[in-house]
Amino acid sequence: MSLESLFKYIDQHKKDYIERLAEIVAIPSVSAEITKRQDVVRMGEWLKDELERLGAKTKRVDPGMQSIEGQEIPYPPVILGSLGEDPNKKTVLVYGHYDVQPALKEDGWNTDPFTLTESNGRLYGRGSTDDKGPVLGWFLMIEAHQKLGIELPVNIKMCFEGMEESGSEGLDEVIEQEANGWFKGVDCVCISDNYWLGRNKPCLTYGLRGVSYFRIVVTGPGADLHSGVFGGAVHEPMTDLIHLMSKLVTPQGKILIPGIMDEVAPLTDEEKATYSTLDFSIDDLQSSIGAQNNIYDDVPNTLMARWRYPSLSLHGIEGAFYNPGQKTVIPAKVSGKFSIRTVPDMTVEKVTEIVSDYIKAEFGKLDSKNQLFVECMHAGRPWMSSPNHWNYVAGAQAVKKVFGLEPDLTREGCSIPVTLTFQEVLQKNVLLLPVGACDDGAHSINEKLNVSNYIEGIKLLGAYCHELATVKKTD
Repeated sequence: MSLESLFKYIDQHKKDYIERLAEIVAIPSVSAEITKRQDVVRMGEWLKDELERLGAKTKRVDPGMQSIEGQEIPYPPVILGSLGEDPNKKTVLVYGHYDVQPALKEDGWNTDPFTLTESNGRLYGRGSTDDKGPVLGWFLMIEAHQKLGIELPVNIKMCFEGMEESGSEGLDEVIEQEANGWFKGVDCVCISDNYWLGRNKPCLTYGLRGVSYFRIVVTGPGADLHSGVFGGAVHEPMTDLIHLMSKLVTPQGKILIPGIMDEVAPLTDEEKATYSTLDFSIDDLQSSIGAQNNIYDDVPNTLMARWRYPSLSLHGIEGAFYNPGQKTVIPAKVSGKFSIRTVPDMTVEKVTEIVSDYIKAEFGKLDSKNQLFVECMHAGRPWMSSPNHWNYVAGAQAVKKVFGLEPDLTREGCSIPVTLTFQEVLQKNVLLLPVGACDDGAHSINEKLNVSNYIEGIKLLGAYCHELATVKKTD
């Protein structure tokens, strides 16, 4: 009866919940932009105030200073919360992030990215699904219990950061610092910062790829040059860079760096069989990308390419001319950026070594008099959890209570480095309990969260807490 009344209350307050989400989507908490850093801090303080309104104990942790664009500025605060200290209840640690990716209307958004816009059952806005909607869902679920006079069945500890979209810098140190402090007594961890495999069926996620982000810098003349005067007479940095980036990956997605696959865990027959039973289709993939340019035409190879094998993506070039019109300039210095999504059993150190040595060797073949610099700007390791753990059993039972079906067990191609940190530092199981759908467009233009996913997601978080309270703890 508690869950029935909880679900009914959540349905009745749908309009209010959408308005609450609009309030925080309007805060442009873009951690990657120095001009928006004050908005990131403002978003963190909003969360702290809301936690206190709900009666939670709070703690603001300032991770230190960051060097960005030649300036030293503070990292956004990590906001910690705690609600309930009953020793007879399990304690779940909830993680989320309150920063978002950059977004401009001129990037191709159909609406203002920082104005939540409802259309055809979808809530468009930057951060709606990544990760403000799910984070707010925890607050609203707690509030619904309090309004109905229903006791929370578990103790909840919370950790919200404002640098996830910029590598979670400073967070690992906070977790290690608070392992025997704020996080002491935690039984398990739950994160809602990922997505369903498809558009219609919920899932539980037990694996993520890691990421190693690289920069190649080629420097030549002391200043930009006129191509009419110097073209053909000097080694051009842009030419060198384009050549090097062309040596990284083929159009079919094959990584060209020798040795990069040597550490990848072998595919077993048992694992291979699981890819044909998941609720996913090539139509789902094409819908989420808005095109039909998929490399593979079958589901197993598509999912294995996304989850269990590494990939290399080219992201951009800095220092090159990109404005409208014609400018016949030879750039003096250009930087190319790319990343490798890593999988078990790849290590950050080995990937960095292999990539750096390969690029330097390829540059040596050019016989260029330009200078080369290669660095790994940041890296996060891949993560795997146990889908048979009682934490996952509670998650699966919650999905059945809300959606009436068994969830798919999935891995994902994206990276959430904090999952591995929580697992290793706290020695606790981490569950990824997604709210959003595969076509939400996180990090892209027109990011959205379906109204149904948002409202049912709030119910899911509540059901998870109730199932967590009753599931048998076996470790």
